[in-house]
Amino acid sequence: MPLLAACGGSDSGSREGTTSGKDAKKILPTYVAGSVVTPDIPSKNGSSNGFTGKLDIADLKTSVAKKLGKGGKVTVMSPFWGSPPKGSNPYYTAMNDLIGVDVQWQNQDGNTYDQKLGAVLASSDVPDIVVVPGWNMGGKIPSAIISKFADLGPYLSGDEVKEYPNLAAIPTDAWQRSIFGGALRGLPMPASYVTNIVPLYRQDVFEKEGYEVPVSTDEFLALAKDITNAKAKVWACGDMKWTAFNSFGVLSGSEKPLGWNLVDGKLVYRIETEEYLEALEWTRKLFAAGVVHPDFKLGKSQATDPSTKFAAGEFLIYNNDISSWYGLTASQATQNPDFKVSGMDIFGAGGSGPTPWAAQPAGIFAFINKNASEAVVRDALAVANVTAAPYGTKEYMLTNYGVEGTHYTLKDGVPVKTDQGNNEVLNAYVMIASPASTLAHPDFPDIAEAQVEWQQRMGALTKKSSFWGMQITEPARYTNLSNDFEQLEDDIVRGRKKIGDMQQAVSDWKSKGGDKLRDWYRKILDENGSAAN
Repeated sequence: MPLLAACGGSDSGSREGTTSGKDAKKILPTYVAGSVVTPDIPSKNGSSNGFTGKLDIADLKTSVAKKLGKGGKVTVMSPFWGSPPKGSNPYYTAMNDLIGVDVQWQNQDGNTYDQKLGAVLASSDVPDIVVVPGWNMGGKIPSAIISKFADLGPYLSGDEVKEYPNLAAIPTDAWQRSIFGGALRGLPMPASYVTNIVPLYRQDVFEKEGYEVPVSTDEFLALAKDITNAKAKVWACGDMKWTAFNSFGVLSGSEKPLGWNLVDGKLVYRIETEEYLEALEWTRKLFAAGVVHPDFKLGKSQATDPSTKFAAGEFLIYNNDISSWYGLTASQATQNPDFKVSGMDIFGAGGSGPTPWAAQPAGIFAFINKNASEAVVRDALAVANVTAAPYGTKEYMLTNYGVEGTHYTLKDGVPVKTDQGNNEVLNAYVMIASPASTLAHPDFPDIAEAQVEWQQRMGALTKKSSFWGMQITEPARYTNLSNDFEQLEDDIVRGRKKIGDMQQAVSDWKSKGGDKLRDWYRKILDENGSAAN
């Protein structure tokens, strides 16, 4: 892990760079593993914790022994997908009673949240708590985080965190990502560092047709040709670009610092690598061979949710977030009892195994207004200490399922959300802070087991790049430098542009600031050391 002081140092007020090593150690909370609940499958190789046993509501543990809230009012702005419920609904009331804080939600449309976030952070009227997902941290947002939000070190650094046991049980890697501008500012949502992109496939159809799960990119292409029968309206797959990146060992693209890595003494960015071009070329071959479902030729503008046609058997393989493994299973359980989805292990390329790169150990953060009084900060931390309760506790149950009888009912010992539960218990308290990454599906425990085992197998192959786990704020002048690459990738794999166009774009990127940005990252590496393993 990094050895030296931060770029700019933690006391210099620098808005750029990172904080790690000894400087981070002074700031980070003491880790105290939770002892209230033991997972059925403990985390290994960066996986989530897995719970596969029966959820006994009568035997739920208590992780918050006394109410820490002092009855104050705390306003929270957070992204919300769907129609927010009324503020006085039974879920919000029950949570506030448990915590001892009057939390008042200012939910904003998650699809346009970056615009609202920018406007609010530019104003003088900032709510007490603001949730910022990693994907909304472009432009001026990182520097606004540093100037607008409180240093939580006095409340959480070292042994101070022990006042909030559920926060103390959050993994240290997630707290490391919560350091912005030399101070502990974020309350994290921990994540597994194993890639969340899974090549999902129709296991039921594979078994019926006798298809073998491929173990290489060549095998995948051959299988895809075998599966595809356009006249019968059956294609092999969706756009497999994200799996290709993992198969060929392309550095992570969704989180900027992870796109950089030290290779043979030289700092390289993902778009400069042979692996990047090879992954695009292989994905282009799939489109050119006609094995990709026609809907995916439209790219991001596709009109329909691909899961519907996947469930209908129009194509048999596609990449999706690991959460879809469960989501698809649950949604098809009643209407298509033979439906079975599973996740392929990531297949290798060119005769070698895959080398997926680690994702960041936290990606969503809640921040507290720097002008908040100590009473408000303490009440905000009381909220976080409840929302970070582990699976198998009363606090987790209320946070994630709501009130029994109102928001969910028990069917054969499995909590099933009511319509009211589906309308009220979502997108709110879970955004403030979370326990260590957890996978648990009481209705389909075999899916949780399969997901965690997949993460553990893929985690054993996963590498960490030089900047893994660091929270890095790039100079604003470089913020939009790489913005056009995703569209160009999509155009290349669909045959609208050529690999040569990408090579030209990389050359332009270098001259427009890429090489200068490389020097900037090199300085960080020289001063902080590498996180790579």
